[in-house]
This record gives sequence, structure tokens and C-alpha cells, in this order.
Amino acid sequence: MTVQFHTLSNGLRIVTEHMPGLKSATIGVWVTAGGRHERADQNGVAHFLEHMAFKGTKRRSALQIAEEIEDVGGYMNAYTSREMTAYYARVLEPDVPLALDVVADIVLNPVFHADEIENERDVILSEIGQSLDTPDDIIFDWLQEVAYPEQPLGRSILGPATRVENFTRADLERFVSERYAPGEMILAAAGAVDHDAIVAEAERLFGHLEPRPSAPVEPARFVGGERRETRKLEQVHFALALDSPGYLDEDLYTAQIYATAMGGGMSSRLFQEVRERRGLCYTVFAQAGSYADAGLMTIYAGTSPDRIGGLVDLTVDELRRAADDLSEPEIARARAQMKAGLLIGLESPSGRAERLARVLSIWGRVPALDETVARIDSVTCDDVRAFAGRIAGQGNAALALYGPAENAPGLEALTGRLAA
Repeated sequence: MTVQFHTLSNGLRIVTEHMPGLKSATIGVWVTAGGRHERADQNGVAHFLEHMAFKGTKRRSALQIAEEIEDVGGYMNAYTSREMTAYYARVLEPDVPLALDVVADIVLNPVFHADEIENERDVILSEIGQSLDTPDDIIFDWLQEVAYPEQPLGRSILGPATRVENFTRADLERFVSERYAPGEMILAAAGAVDHDAIVAEAERLFGHLEPRPSAPVEPARFVGGERRETRKLEQVHFALALDSPGYLDEDLYTAQIYATAMGGGMSSRLFQEVRERRGLCYTVFAQAGSYADAGLMTIYAGTSPDRIGGLVDLTVDELRRAADDLSEPEIARARAQMKAGLLIGLESPSGRAERLARVLSIWGRVPALDETVARIDSVTCDDVRAFAGRIAGQGNAALALYGPAENAPGLEALTGRLAA
């Protein structure tokens, strides 16, 4: 498999990877225009814009967009994250030109019909309502807010209902004009693809776009704090976040291995100690999430009100203990889980295309898989123990609690115990 690159004269980057033996391909446009690229008065507009992309263009109605892809048995979707918005399709090999044409059309030519804006506004407001009714979903938005208060990275992707209720066509068009420059776009394709043919089509479809300077992005600053929302629920939902490496940090893979060892599966420390041995909860996990310039080490669990104190204390004790006694077998298992997860996920063209766009946007290149695996393998048990010590010794954290949480330990008690 060969990764190939090309950059149009206006700055739009193209990256492809031919996967021998496949009869299908994924092709899409990834735009570095996500939640963290919004001003406060725009919060939620990137996600709103993603929804509107499928509601009609200058050349196709909403129905025609769906029919043209599904007539050939294809699949089309989009998503918004804090750092990117993606529009992509998966089709059979002969239909790659069609998929690229449709994707380009929805990205470049949306018409934003007034009636479609109102319809989609209702859909998004329902999505926000559903999130608020899902404790193990909304708690992570609250955790993000207290980790990065008053910052773009701390705001929710969906945005507040009060903003969504008032977005206009002009708001959508303004965000496109500010953030959808060709230099912020990556056209990525993987599977049964022909690089030269895609470059030629991309030149036809995107080559007319005028280059524009990139708009500045506010750097992330981890602050920390506590949000406690008391509500009559069956469980207390507990989420803790600690400052962790971003994608450009040399400790990136160390952090990911640490998270996997602590709470990445049924054999992890937190799962075994908190759930299997003590029976304090049903769900507990840890994960290392990264952004271009920041990251969060997140631990989540849910338990009954009478057990929340014991769960929090035990979780903090396990985080502190890891600096002293994480073992080589645990680290070896975490490394194996990471490598397997990476490689299994990249057996599909969608996984490959996603990786191509994401790593190109971060590092300006696509590291070979062998290089990534070597970096994972290079992380030692001593590296992870040292990282665990730094995490425990930070003296600050972000904490979110939701449910009957009146008697749950607060942030001050938690960080004091962590640093003890």
C-alpha cells in the first residue's frame, strides 16, 4: 500500500492510499473547521453547517444527494469534532468519481434554503435535548467546560440551544467564508483509488478556489475546576480529567499506553479493582484524548449514591499507585491492545482515509504504520510509571458529577488525595 500526496496551487491538500484487493473506496473532504474554530457567538455553527450540507446544493436537491449515492449502493455521512468537520462517502471502485463530485458539491455549493434551516434547527434542538437526557453523554461536555473554561476548546460541539435557535443563513455563510479556505481542506481517499485520477478531478472541482490566509486559533489552556449537577437519577455519574499530552507532545504514546493499562479493557486496573473485586460500578474506563496542542486523561464511572465516595477514593488511589507498581506485563498488554486496535481499524478504507486526513492535518505528513508501531513499542514500563507520577502530581484536575451527588467528594478533596 502506497500513500501519495499532492497539493493544489491554492493550498488544498490531497492524500490517497491504494489498498490492493479492495473493490470499494472511501473518499471525503476533511476541513480544519470544528468547534474550537468558532467564536463564542458562533458556538454550534460548525455542527449546524454539517447538517445543512445534505439539504441541497445549487445542482442537487436533498433527495438527489441521497439518491445519487444510494443508487450505486454507496453510503454517505459527515461529522463534526472540535478540530475538524468531515464529509465522506464509501462507494464501489467505478463510482469514486461520482462520490467525489457529490462530496465537493455539498462542501462548496450548499444553498441553505430557509425551510431546510428551520427543519434542521428542530433536529439539532432535539439532538441537544437528547444529550441533556443522557447523563453519560452530557457529563463529558461539562467536563470539557471546566477543563477549558471560557475557551473555544471548552465549548460543546452542539452549542447551546439559545444559539442554535437564532442561527441564520448569514451565520452559516459567514463561517464558511471564514473557515472553509482551500488551505484548510484535505481531500483524502483510500481503497480502490487511482491517485492521478483523483488529483485531476480535484483540480477540476476545487482548483478555482482562491487561496486565503488561515484564521488564528486560540491556544488551549488547561485550567480545571468542578461542576456538580444534582438531579434525581439512579446513579451518580463521575468524570475526572487531568492535563495530558497533545498530538505534538513526545509523550503522546506513553499517555495512551497509560490510559489503556489503567482503564482500557476488562483486564485493566480500574476495571479489575473497581468493578470485579469491589463491585462498585458497572462501567469504568480511562481514555487519553488529544488535540493539536492539548489533551485530557479522562476517567469515567457511574455508581449508586451510597458508593460514590468509595469509588472516587479507590479510583484516585489506583491512579496514585500506578506510579510505583505498574508492571511490565500490564504495559506489554496495553501496547498489544494499542497496536491491534490501530491495525484492525485500518483494515477498512474508511479507517484509512480518516487516518490520512487526521495525521496530515496534525503533522503535515503521514507516518508509516511501521513507524507508529515502533513508537508504541519503544515506550517502556519506566516511561509509563514516570508519566503516572507526573499525572498524579499535577495538583489540579477537572471534575464533573451528575445525579444524586450531594455527598460525593469534591475537587479539593480529590486532588489532595491524589497528591498525598
